[in-house]
Amino acid sequence: QGSQKRSNSTPETPRPKRALPSRSPYGLFSPGSFSPSVTPSQKYSSRGGRGEVVASFGSVQGPAWSGRGGCAVRLFGCPEQNLSKPYKLMFQKALDVREALAGRVEELGEVLRRHHGLDGFSSAVLPAQEPVTVLGQISCDGNGKLNAKSVLLVGDKEHSGGGQVPLDLSELPEYSLFPGQVVALEGTNSTGRRMVVTKLYEVTP
Repeated sequence: QGSQKRSNSTPETPRPKRALPSRSPYGLFSPGSFSPSVTPSQKYSSRGGRGEVVASFGSVQGPAWSGRGGCAVRLFGCPEQNLSKPYKLMFQKALDVREALAGRVEELGEVLRRHHGLDGFSSAVLPAQEPVTVLGQISCDGNGKLNAKSVLLVGDKEHSGGGQVPLDLSELPEYSLFPGQVVALEGTNSTGRRMVVTKLYEVTP
């Protein structure tokens, strides 16, 4: 038998690819070989059994609770802070949530001011040539992960009106921040567009 010449493969005349055998070893270990056959899902509008309990664990139908020793429930705190009527969870209005968060920032800001002996807070969005101390929440400039280039400070409502300013953290020797963290910062904002942070005051336990 004579030696066969190897055929040249060019873009104009590609070499024909060999077809894989019908029983490929990859098919034996594919997800389809292990998954059971299921019927295709129906459309959302034509689904059945809406609102029905399909599985349960334990005795959950009408549990009866009873205590020993005549225990009674007593509410602590101011009466206006306790719930006195039915309340729907996660049905709050956006403005109510904003007011609650703004109040919380003000409370933590007062804790920071007293703990670190600060004189007061200034606006985070106004230009300042001299170092100023501002209060606000850490935020991110996008949907990505928080990094040194994407840190924003959402100023408090009282002093900054909720305005945002990017932060330059290159002057800090070390820091650890997370979105939503309430902090007080000291730095300069000469242009009103970016604050160079020189000190970071955090809430300590």
